[in-house]
Amino acid sequence: GVCNALECVLVDANEAERFLPLLGEAMGNAQVELRACERSLPLLTGAVAAQDSDWGAEFLEKILAVRVVDGFEAALGHIERYGSNHTEAICTRDYTRSQRWLREVDASCVLVNASTRFNDGGQLGLGAEIGISTSKLHAYGPMGIESLTTEKWVVLGEGQVRT
Repeated sequence: GVCNALECVLVDANEAERFLPLLGEAMGNAQVELRACERSLPLLTGAVAAQDSDWGAEFLEKILAVRVVDGFEAALGHIERYGSNHTEAICTRDYTRSQRWLREVDASCVLVNASTRFNDGGQLGLGAEIGISTSKLHAYGPMGIESLTTEKWVVLGEGQVRT
């Protein structure tokens, strides 16, 4: 099994008119409810207006929040405020931007041009998972130096998905 729900999609304003109708059609075909910001709402057939509480929500059902952002900085700001600290992914052709993404996004797994389904114990070579933590200090009781180590998983792809 995997933990791989996509809760929120941020779309650069320069790509919104081209990308959002395609996203809307695909999500409609999959019977996914779209909760959209003011700017994305007119581009997504059947979408409903997003509420503030939607941006950081873990929906646990077929719901996707969609927001148009004005560039990379705005996307980083959104993720800093609403991100899960678990898994964050970017689709980009810009190598410099992808490297900055890997450095600056605070999540246990950051992905570039790869499916979030790769954040899985088996896929990362850890074997079966016994739990998932988004806390950076996880040890309890006596600790050695190894207990103070945290890991950030980096997944680079060229559009790979996991089925």
